[in-house]
Amino acid sequence: MRTHQLGSTGPVVSELGLGCMGMSDLYGPSDRNEGIATIHAALDAGITLLDTGDFYGMGTNELLVRDALASSSAP
Repeated sequence: MRTHQLGSTGPVVSELGLGCMGMSDLYGPSDRNEGIATIHAALDAGITLLDTGDFYGMGTNELLVRDALASSSAP
């Protein structure tokens, strides 16, 4: 996976990112387990840029990402 540094001192992230907004009911009902599995698959593929915002599900999106990261085996 190709990576890029964000700015001159920012983190190095994957060129591809995963948009997580749809994992928090914004496009209709969502499945928490599928969201976590999707994040795990992205991490396993080398994706390190997870796009989220505190207004995605009123903070539930960040909790989902947190739980996926905590339970991931990816480095």
